[in-house]
Formats: sequence, C-alpha cells, structure tokens
Amino acid sequence: MMNFKTLWPALGAALLVAACGGGDGGPMGTQDNNPARGALMQTPPPRITSMTAADFTALLKASASGQQLLALAGAPVCGVDVQYIQYGTVGATSEATTASGALMVPTGSDARCTGARPIVLYAHGTNITKSYNLANITDSTNQAASEASLLAALYVAQGYILVAPNYAGYDSSTLSYHPYLNADQQSKEMIDVLAAAKKALPTLLSPTTASAKLFVTGYSQGGHVAMAAHRAMQAAGIPVTASAPMSGPYALAAQSDATFYGNVNLGSTIFVPFIFTAAQKAYGNIYTTPSDIYEAAYATGIETLMPGPYDFTTIVTSGKLPQTALFSNTPPAPAFASITPPTGTGATDALFAMGFGPSNLIKNSVRLSYLQDAMANPDGVVPKFTNGAPSTTAKNTMRIAAVKNDLRGWSPAAPVLLCAGNGDPTVFYSLNTAVMGALWGPQVAAHLVTVLDVDSPVTGAGDPFAAAKVGFAQSKAALISAAIAAGQDPATAVVMNYHGTLVPPFCNAAARGFFSQF
Repeated sequence: MMNFKTLWPALGAALLVAACGGGDGGPMGTQDNNPARGALMQTPPPRITSMTAADFTALLKASASGQQLLALAGAPVCGVDVQYIQYGTVGATSEATTASGALMVPTGSDARCTGARPIVLYAHGTNITKSYNLANITDSTNQAASEASLLAALYVAQGYILVAPNYAGYDSSTLSYHPYLNADQQSKEMIDVLAAAKKALPTLLSPTTASAKLFVTGYSQGGHVAMAAHRAMQAAGIPVTASAPMSGPYALAAQSDATFYGNVNLGSTIFVPFIFTAAQKAYGNIYTTPSDIYEAAYATGIETLMPGPYDFTTIVTSGKLPQTALFSNTPPAPAFASITPPTGTGATDALFAMGFGPSNLIKNSVRLSYLQDAMANPDGVVPKFTNGAPSTTAKNTMRIAAVKNDLRGWSPAAPVLLCAGNGDPTVFYSLNTAVMGALWGPQVAAHLVTVLDVDSPVTGAGDPFAAAKVGFAQSKAALISAAIAAGQDPATAVVMNYHGTLVPPFCNAAARGFFSQF
C-alpha cells in the first residue's frame, strides 16, 4: 500500500513546475495607474535581469538542476533580457483591474537572436502564493524562479520572445481574488498581456521586433488557459500560428464530476476551494456564505486564502486546509457507499482513498446535492462515455459553473499539440487530453491536432517525440532509483512528483520542437 500521507511535504513540489532556480532595474519610465485593457502601465517597462548567453550558461551550470535543464534545452544561443510588465485587464465580472507578468527577449548577435522574432505566449501552472512573479528569474526565494528559468532556457535562449502573465490577483495586481480556471477572464487576460507586451517591445533597452508568428502554450492550469486563449483568439480573428496546451483540465466539468464521484485527484483540497471561490466571484450563486460549503474548521477566511501568503505546504501545516481529505468517509447517502471511497480501480484505489477522512473539507450535504444532479443530468464522459459533451441540463450551480468553463465544443483552425502523461494523478489524462483527442478525431486524422503521451514507448525511428519520451522515461527511472536508495516507496515517489516535476520539462521541450516546424 502506498504511504502517501508520510510524503505530504513532497506534494508542494509535485504541484509546482520544477526546473532550475542581480538585476538591472532599468528606467521606470512613465506609468498609467488606470489602464484600459491591454494598456502598458510603464513605458518602458523596467528591465529586471540581463544575461548574455555565456552568463546564462554559467548560471545553469552552477546547480545540478540547472545542468539537467541545460541538457534538456541545449546550450543557450541567445542572451536573455527579462522585463517586468504591468498592464490593464479585467476581472471575472469585467471589472477593470491590473496585472503583471514577464516579458523575456533574446539578445545577442547570432542570427537566431536578431531580427523579427516569434512570440511564445505562456500560461503558468497553479500557484497559491500571491507574490508569484515570473519576472523574478534569479530570485531563488520566489517560487516562480524555477518555472521562469525553464521558460528562458527552452524558449528565449533559443530565439523566441516570451510573454507570460502572473495573472490577475497575483503580485502587484489590484484585483482582490484570482479568477481561477475562468475561461473567459483568463483568455481575455492572455490577449491583454500580449497587447501590452507588443507595445513594450520597441521601447526596451534592447528594442525587439516581433514576427507574425504567435505560439500559445501553458501547463496545468496554464494548459486550460492556453486552450481557452486559442479558442478566444480564433473567435476574435487574432492569428495563432500553433498552440501546445499541456496537462490541462480542459474537460473541466467531467473532471469535477469525477472528483465528486470519488475519483479525488492529488491536491484537490486546494484546487476545489480555489475553483469554488473563483466561481462565486464570477457568478455569485455558488453559496450564500462559505459555511454552506465547507466544514466549520475551514470555512472562516477560506475565500481570501488563495492567492495569499501560503504555499502548498504551509497552507496545510497552518491548519487552513486539510491535508488530503476533501470528503467525509461517511457516505452522504447509503447509495453512495461504494464510492466513499471507490474501490476496484486498481492502482488508483490508494490515491482516491486519500480524498476521504474524518477531518474533511466539503460538507456531505454539498456532495450529496452535487451527486444527485450529476446522476440526473450526467456529463457525456462521467460516469461513462456517451456523447463526450458537458451536460446541458445541469441544475447544481457548481456544475453549471464548471460547464461554463469547460473547453469541449470547439475545433481549432491552427495546429495543436496536446501533451501530457497518462499516469497523471492531478489532472487525469483520460478525462482531459484523451477526451479532447477523441472529440478532435477528424483533426487528429488530418494531422492538425497531435496528441502526445510522454509516458509511452517510442513508436519507431520516425517518432518525432522520441527524445521527450526517452527523457521522461530516464527521469522517471532516476526518481525511482533515488526513492529506493532513500528507503521510500518508489510508486509513491512517482505519484507525488508526476504532475509537477516529471512531465513539465519534457512537454515543454516537445512544444518547442513542435513550434519549430512553423
């Protein structure tokens, strides 16, 4: 039996994108404190870091994780300038607000670093710490540094401009909450940060020109954001060259239904209240008071927890959220005893059992109401595959909110790479990546959409993603060996590191290779 609970401290790392972890402040320029959507608040934006290719190489070589990233990304061809941008955007109810992000540009004399450069628009994964700032690439105390380094090494040092929002509600944003997995708001924000970044490019200390090529990508939460942004840009007539959503909860309503049916994913005690709060802010009908949803031990102050001062570990150790028990281990009704928790699922029995306990987060009455509606108005994937579509008759307000932000029901006109790993315990592959691949069957057959499972065998000498698959397999094997050497259960180690550490580097590397075709 996997002893997940003893390895809880590893969950914080498992939910982050792991990679490797002096700035030039630059002129502050002019500032607009009441910006319109897509407006740049500081012209020029301050340059936080400027590294030559040699500087960046030395930085990566200085740590073991950096050396691994260097081996994955290849030697930097270009230097990297990191600018901190602030821009106007909107919240979930279209209220005017501000947000910040990173604008990274390649520098140097190599032909791959000069002239009009393609843009990679990147959406980051879930983080609950308000200070998260991707412009702090060399600040090892900021959790964003490792993700920023990964992006700089894989994209910017190879000649791409990178634009990455921190999201509304984070860092210096004036929004008092974050519209987590709100497809409408987050896609608008991606359009806004792109517009602001394009305004900034000619004003930089190293003025940079963008080409007409736009690549959209993101991981986990950011995978959902990237797909939502591609959909919104296509509808608005904004050309997208290609996109690569990675490990995202695209079929959000199906993933939500699966959770309430007892297939509780790793990290659910954080994701579920984050989603509920965002939906309440957007639609106002999820609850009257948080105590309608949450047990008394957790209800007070839960709406302002995320983003806030905590990280994935301290939010639990401080007692603000339970470790893993999303639901009570007492069935909400006798008919649901077999899924409290579910058994007979194979290797996931232990994972799902973690989601139940005596000190649970969500009230049994809430789970019962949700399940009754899910049974009466089922999703087209959960509990069984029918038409593959979200429910059009859902009555439960939380299920309605999930349907609003579900990304099924559209078709891309530009090439798409869907990358993930089939063993993901956090964002289930079968409910998201595989479902989108199935729904886009004609596009897959036409080679417009490519589905990549990095946790799968190389298909042959012509496999374009062989390097990503081999790299993933080697990284997984090294993790297992390290766990055995440390006297830990190797299966547990893989589960705890799968989503946040194992998959992201190799899906990003595959995305870069995919983009290089265009």
